[in-house]
Order: sequence, then structure tokens, then C-alpha cells
Amino acid sequence: MSGFNLSAIALKNRTLVLYFMLVCMLAGFLTFGKLGQKEDPEFTFRIMIMRTIWPGATPDEMQNQVLDKIERKLQETPYIKYVRSFAKPGESLSFIELRGDTPPKAVADVWYKVRRNIGDIRYTLPSGVQGPFFNDEFGDTFGSIYAFTGKGYTIEELRKFADRARQEILSVPSVKKVELIGIQPETIYVDLDSSKIATLGIDPQVIANVLNQQNSVQSAGFIESGMDHLNLRVTGSLTSVESVANSPITANGKTIRLSDIAKVHRGYQNPKTYGFQFEGQPGIALAVAMTEGGDVIKLGQSLKTTVDQLSAQLPLGVEIHQVSNQPLVVKNAVDEFLKSLAEAVAIVLIVSFISLGMREGIVVALSIPLVLAMTFIGMYIFNIDLQRISLGALIIALGLLVDDAIIAVEMMASKLEQGYDKIAAATYAYTATAFPMLTGTLITVAGFLPVGLAKSAAGEYTFSIFAVVGLALVISWLVAVIFTPYIGFKLLPESKKAHHADVYQKPFYQRFRKLLAWCLTYRKTVMLITLAAFVLSIAGFKYVPKQFFPSSNRLEVMVDLWLPEGSSQLATETQASQLQAQLKNNPHIENITAYIGQGSPRFYLPLNQELFSANYAQLMIMTKSLADREALLQQLNHLFETRMPSVRARAIRLENGPPVGYPVQFRVIGPDQQKVRRFAFQMADIMRANPNTRHVNLDINGQAKVIQVKVDQDKARAIGASTSEISRVLNLMLSGEALAQYREGDQSIAITARLNPAEVKDPATLENMPITTLSGKTVPLSQVATVSLGFEDGTIWRRNRMPEITVRADIADGLQAPDVSDEIEPKLRALEKTFPTGYRIELGGSKESSGESQDSIAAVMPLMLFVVVTLLMLQLRSFSRTFLVLLTAPLGLIGVTLVLLVFQQPFGFVANLGVIALAGMIMRNSVILVDQIEQDIKDGSTPWQAIIESTVRRFRPIMLTALAAILAMIPLTRSIFWGPMAFAIMGGLLVATVLTLLFLPALYAAWFRVKKPA
Repeated sequence: MSGFNLSAIALKNRTLVLYFMLVCMLAGFLTFGKLGQKEDPEFTFRIMIMRTIWPGATPDEMQNQVLDKIERKLQETPYIKYVRSFAKPGESLSFIELRGDTPPKAVADVWYKVRRNIGDIRYTLPSGVQGPFFNDEFGDTFGSIYAFTGKGYTIEELRKFADRARQEILSVPSVKKVELIGIQPETIYVDLDSSKIATLGIDPQVIANVLNQQNSVQSAGFIESGMDHLNLRVTGSLTSVESVANSPITANGKTIRLSDIAKVHRGYQNPKTYGFQFEGQPGIALAVAMTEGGDVIKLGQSLKTTVDQLSAQLPLGVEIHQVSNQPLVVKNAVDEFLKSLAEAVAIVLIVSFISLGMREGIVVALSIPLVLAMTFIGMYIFNIDLQRISLGALIIALGLLVDDAIIAVEMMASKLEQGYDKIAAATYAYTATAFPMLTGTLITVAGFLPVGLAKSAAGEYTFSIFAVVGLALVISWLVAVIFTPYIGFKLLPESKKAHHADVYQKPFYQRFRKLLAWCLTYRKTVMLITLAAFVLSIAGFKYVPKQFFPSSNRLEVMVDLWLPEGSSQLATETQASQLQAQLKNNPHIENITAYIGQGSPRFYLPLNQELFSANYAQLMIMTKSLADREALLQQLNHLFETRMPSVRARAIRLENGPPVGYPVQFRVIGPDQQKVRRFAFQMADIMRANPNTRHVNLDINGQAKVIQVKVDQDKARAIGASTSEISRVLNLMLSGEALAQYREGDQSIAITARLNPAEVKDPATLENMPITTLSGKTVPLSQVATVSLGFEDGTIWRRNRMPEITVRADIADGLQAPDVSDEIEPKLRALEKTFPTGYRIELGGSKESSGESQDSIAAVMPLMLFVVVTLLMLQLRSFSRTFLVLLTAPLGLIGVTLVLLVFQQPFGFVANLGVIALAGMIMRNSVILVDQIEQDIKDGSTPWQAIIESTVRRFRPIMLTALAAILAMIPLTRSIFWGPMAFAIMGGLLVATVLTLLFLPALYAAWFRVKKPA
């Protein structure tokens, strides 16, 4: 090492070092302004949605004739984790999820193969099936959502305003896509009078043929006249509602107008498709998604300018309201984290000034902005944005990045006090500590390896912890051996004493020597006490609350409303409107947005989206503060329990991390749907019996009412009517059938024939529905069929081609989902033993997601252990000493358990990452101490003396670096997301540092059988 000394080279080229310092500082803080800003880190959504429509099919027909064929083919998909589907009357929806270890770059190719494979079997699907329709952009986040409302304006008029705005916003930089929500397609209804068409004997198909022939676009040819080419244009197409009403219909040799037998009018498609309301007013939502790698703050500024300009152009009464404002959320979050970062910097500086002195403290203080600036450059190069994870990682790194600088400055100052000149002191610090520091730094980085290499959604979500901390720590070592010696050379004074003073003979160190001597003498007692504390911490850890990810600190409250299966969208909209009316003028609420028939678009990356259900509505309630959010949640839960018994209502906070949905979930799977249903109800009873569960429910909403038309085939054949013909006529008359298209501008409006709705309010009137015979006459439906009320499954869920039902529950406030799941699972396993062969219960919810994430971390642990052991062997060159250092790694668990129990902090995925990384921090100090002991023995000290004196000399730098790391975590303890990790690291590092200075010397003495000198 004496032949190559970076500190010596730096001091020989001081001007160059100063130049690079200034360049790095300037470039770093200029780069900081260019870093992208987001709420959450980007991670790959490994889910594709596939929707298939088959009008008239029952759920059983959908699952047997459509889903089974599709799912069988989907099982050939590479990296597939599962296919989960549901079948409803006339439609099905499939969720294809890939494994967490699917490489992000491979996902697009997998989705291409899904499309290709399904295309190969499309011909096997029944006639009349529409689709499948694919959506592989399910994870797109629409961070900015605007509501267009206007009293006195129709939905179609608002759509036109919103569509113009969409065109403008698409030209804004960093905008990926813009979608309109709440559009209600217009329709020209032809409401037929059943008595008139029965009297005249008119087949509705005749009306369809007339309208199609009159409105079809056909070439009329052209004429070549001399030098001109003249296209012929034939008029007479349908151009208005009146022209449709005046269409001639021939019946029994007579020609009448369509308006003679039907009421022709313009309206909206019924039932509605996807309703949207803002503050109780119907409107159109405009949702904006950002391109990958964009800056949400800059996009927000651009959108504000554009929307302000658009607002100024709108007519009086039309307003644009901001529903979701992710740029503001991100700005507030970044500002809050920067405040926490500044607090952490201040804390570290105070520790440095108090413990090292003014000049030494200034040397450490100057290294902090230098390391941060260079870290910002690294983040910019590796495309790491400022977001929830990277900002927290910066604060974690801050407590660690000063370690090397403190060790180097402390060593340099000690040598100056002993009479060394500045250059000798600086170069000695490199010779004595540079490589143990590097080993310790790399071990600390290796502690974060499981975060960086975990193959799961949670691992990808938290990857920037590893990236940012790793960058900062490696850079901090370079700063400590190149720039810190230069700063110390400039600022630290040479000792004026002519003799080499022993700074370690002060009273404090004398008392510490006596304590160490006692620990070495009674080494077995020290080791037994430590072992007992460790065993107690393991036993006590089961009492620490468990979680996956904590709730978000965003102000939104999400309300889910589920009506009974078979409820109309009108009933759902009515229920949502009633709830909004009850919440009007609530002092806790800023505004309310309602989505009917489908959930909110993904305005927040971890949002758990609900899709396509007429009996479902979702309210997004923006509260005024976190206190208002909590107060409103209590009010809503009371309201749902006392005043909305017929609706399954749920009010929740937004989640952090990958979306989970209900925190407690168990699913039952087996070959027979009815048995699965029966077992699911038994599971629900067990879950309701647990006092910690709330809102226990199944992901099916019971059976739906149906009207069964039982056709007498003999009578039907006698009049020349088939089952399909009867179905077609009933569908046309009741639901309506698009007979033709009316073109208006850029819109194609369906012309839909149906029976006048006033005639079919009562199902009993179905018996009088006219059915056309072979002779052209009509007979009532009752002559060929009987009509009765029945029931069928409203929704059938499947998982990997097997019937499945999930039983779900929320939990009481103050509890954690994994703990409640652990309470319930043994009772469900006992129930499972009573099931026939082929039926099983699987764990879901937070516990399942947490387990998958923990497994992905555990898979990387052997690699982490290999890297750590290799680094220790390279530094220590001894199996015994390497093993000694490894034995100190789990000691942090003593402090972790103690602190988490005392402060009642939950142990979740993020806290687990902190505990794993804590092992690296502990071993960093251990390797430096063990290496120092070995150096002293090589220099001629007795082993006893070397253990004591090395520990005395390493006491101050070890305690200072630990204090800096511990105290720098204080700002993070206020964070809902980072708090548990901060508490875990603080408690674990504090206890482990004390044990490193007391237990490790005793363990070393016991291992090598070091005897006390006589």
C-alpha cells in the first residue's frame, strides 16, 4: 500500500483536486435541477387485461365455450404466473399476470405472443363472439385528471369541448395519452308500437332493411367528360332525426312512414357505459398520462398553462375542475423530503462539530455536499428520478456517507495531535484505513444487494434504495481518500507540541480500558448475556406487528359501492348520487368525484382498479388534510353500517407499494362451482368470527334474477319460429338493435329499434310480445313459450381454468393484515381438511404479496452472503476472523426487536430491507476493528494489549459514524412509509455498535484464547 497512495497523489496535485471539486459541486447541483420528479418509481406492470363479449350468453356458456378455450391457450404463455378470469352474462374478463422474475424488457414480447396465440384459436370460438380485446397498458398512470361540467349543457356538448381540449393537450411535451371518461354514445331510437306492428303484420327486419338501404354509402360511378373526371353523388341519405322518421315502410302492399308506427327521437345509449360525476354533476373527465421518463412537475406546469388557456375559450357556464393533481402531490412530497434531507444534514453536521471540533467538523461538513453533488450526477447518468424511494434512500445514505470522511478526518487529526505533519498525517490515514474502509463500504453496499436484485414487483419498486445508497457510499469512499485529505490539509492545524502526545490517555479512555479489560476477563459472561439477549429478541419478534406496505399519506379516500348482482346501472348511479348528497357540505371534504359502472382510472400508480360492472360505483373523495381524512373515514364507516344496509360499501385509504386490494384474502379452488361456493361461505363465517376483521365478503355478489322464456318447440315449429329467431326478436324489441348508422361530423350514431320502453316496464307484458309466423302474421309470445322468473350465477370466477372464489376482509384500525391472516389461517386449514380431494384453500392479500416479495429477497441472500464473505476474506485473509465478523451481523436484531416493540412500529417489506442492510453496516465496523487488532499484533503488541488498544482507538470513529447514521434517521421517523425502517435501523445500529465495542473484543479473546498478561 505504501507504493500507491491516492491521498498522497491528491496532495501532490492540489490545484487539480480543487478544480475537480469545484466542477463536481457545480455539475452536481446543476444536474439536480434536471432530475425527473415523480410520486413513485416506475415499475413494470406484468398484467394484461383481455375482454370478450358474446351477447346473450349465460355465465356458464361464457366459461365453457369461451374462457376455457382461451385459458387453455394462455397456459402456453412464457413466464406466466396465473390466469384469473370471470364470466358474466354476455361477457368475460381475463387477467394474465406474469411472474415477478419476468425481465421488464421481455414483457412486451410476451404480450405480442399472447395476441398471436389467441389469434390462432379465434376461429374455434362460437359464432357471435366479439373480441377478445386486449389491454396491455393496464399500468398507465393518469396523474392529472380534469372534469368538464356545465349546468344546462348536455353530455354530448361537454364531450365536444373535452375533445377539443384533448387535441390541444396531446401536443404538450411529455404527454403520452389523453383519454375521455364518461362519454355516453348517442343513439337515434325507433320506439316501436307493438299493437300497430302486430296489426299491420310488420316484421322489424323490414324496417332494418329499409334504413340500411337508404343510408348505405355506395359508389354511383363516374363519367369521363373530355378532360374532366366527374364522380356521381346520389342524395337521400339520412341526415336528421326527421329524415329517419319519414323513412317509407311497405306493409301488406301499403306504404307508411316510420313515424306512423314508432316514435323516433334522439337520446343516449341505454344502459349507460361508464358514468362520471363531479360534485354531483354529470360531466366528462379528461385523463392525462405522462411518457416514461418525464418530469411530472414540469408536465404539471405545462398542463396548467394549457388548461388556463382552454378555460378562457369556453362558453359561460362550462367549467374545468382539477380532479387529480399528481404534480402538486409530487411537489409537496419532494419539498417535504428535501426538508427532511436538510434536517438530516444539519444533524450530521452537529454530530461532527460536537464530536470532532470546529475545524474537523468543517472538513466533514464540506464532504457532504460534495458526495451529494456527485451522487446527483450518478442518478442523472443512470436515469434515477427523485421519487418516494430515491429521496428516502438519499436520507438513509446521508447517515452513512459521512462514515469514511469521519474515519479519515479522525485518523488525520489524531496523527496531527501526535506531532505528524499534515502530509504525513493525511497519507497515514490512507495507509491505515483506506482499504478496511473500502471493504466496509462495499460490505454495506452488499447489504442492500437483496433490494437491488430481488425479482418481484416490490423489489423493482424499491430498487432505487440499492442504486442510490450504493452510489453514495462508493462515492463517499472516493471523496474520503481524495478530497477529504486535501480539505484537511487546508483546514486542520499542525500540532504545536514538540512531543508525541498520547490522546488516548484521557480519563474517559482510561475508564473505557477498564470496562474492556473486564469484558475480556469475564468473556464467557459477556458472551452468554449477548446470546441471551439475542434469543430473547428472536422470541419477542413474533410480537412485533407485521405488514406488507403501509397506507399512503395522500388525502384521497376511496369509496367502493357494490349493489346486489343484477342491479341496473341506473340503480347504481342513484345510490352514488344519494351518498354524494349526504356528504354535501361536509367540512372535511374538498370535492367528490364519482365513477359509475367502473372504477377510477389509475391516477396513482399503486391504485387497485375495478373494471366493468354495472352494479359498481367508486367515489374519490378529496379531503382537506390527513386529520380530515381520518375523521371522514370514521364518519363513512358509521354511515355504511347504519344507513346503507343493502349496499356493500367500503371506505379506504390509498395503498403504498404494488396494489393488493383487500388486506386479508383467502381463496378456495376446486372443480365444482357449487361446492366452491358452499366452502367459500363456510370460510366467510370463520373470518367473520374473528374480532379483528371488518366487511367480510366474497368476490361474487350472489345470484342475479333472470326471466326464463321456455319455448315449446313443437308449437314454435308449427308456426315456423325457431329459438334463435325468437331470441332475435325479443332482443330487438326489448334491448334494441342497431339497424343502421347515422353519420354526423366525425361521429357515427346508431339507429336503434326497440319496443317502446313504456310497454315493457312489467315483465308480465312479455307474454304479449309479437312473434312473426311463416305466413307473415304475428302471434303473441305466450302461444309458443312460457315466461317465468329464475336465478343464475351473476359472476363466475376462475383461476388457471378452475372455479375459484376469494373471501376478503378489511381489518380493524391499528392492526396489521399479516397478523390477522395468521390468526385466521389455522382455522381455515382445519376446515380445508374436511374438503374432498381436489379442493384447496390458498392464501392471498397482503400476506401472499409479502411472502412472494420476501421469497424474492431470500433468493438473493446466498449471493449477498458470498459477496460479503469474499470481501471479508480479501481483507482479513483468515477463516477465523471472517467468521468472527459474520457473527456480529445478526446482533442488530436485539435492538430492532426492542425498538419496534417499544414504539409499536410494524415490520414490513421496507423495514425488512433496512434490517438486511443493517447487517452490512454492523459488519463494516467489525471488519475495521478486527483489522486494526491484527495490525497492532503485527506491529509487536501482545494480543491482549492489541485488543484493548485497538478498540480504544477505534471507539471514537465507530461511535461517531454510528451516531451520524442513527441521528440522520430522525427525520424519516415521521414518515408513514419510511418510519418503521428508520426505527429498525436506529435501534439495531445503536445496540450492535455497543456490542461491537464490548462483545466483539470478548469474542475475539475467547476464539483465539487470549490470556491476560501476568
